[in-house]
Amino acid sequence: MTPAAFAKLALALDGAVQGAHHGTTDFRVGGKIFATMGYPDRAHAMVKLTPDQQKMLVAAEPEMFVPVKGGWGLRGATNLRLATADTATAKSALAMARQNVGTPRRRTGKR
Repeated sequence: MTPAAFAKLALALDGAVQGAHHGTTDFRVGGKIFATMGYPDRAHAMVKLTPDQQKMLVAAEPEMFVPVKGGWGLRGATNLRLATADTATAKSALAMARQNVGTPRRRTGKR
């Protein structure tokens, strides 16, 4: 999987927009990040999973998924090795991450 293919999958999700965060490309819904590209390097992406989802994917596809180091990883942040990722698995992980951040907020015009 290429970074462009990962971005295309992320942006195809309901309400997803592309942004930037600490020098990496991110994908958000309702202002909340559900995935990033470029951390820890260009060969990786990150999906924001629950710890249980992370355990399941790391156990099923250890060559593809690895917990992010440190506290973020303990909370479910999971690196995806792009070179080993297939479209179906990446799409599934992105959908879980997208769902984990919730429903996009609608703007009401009120402040």
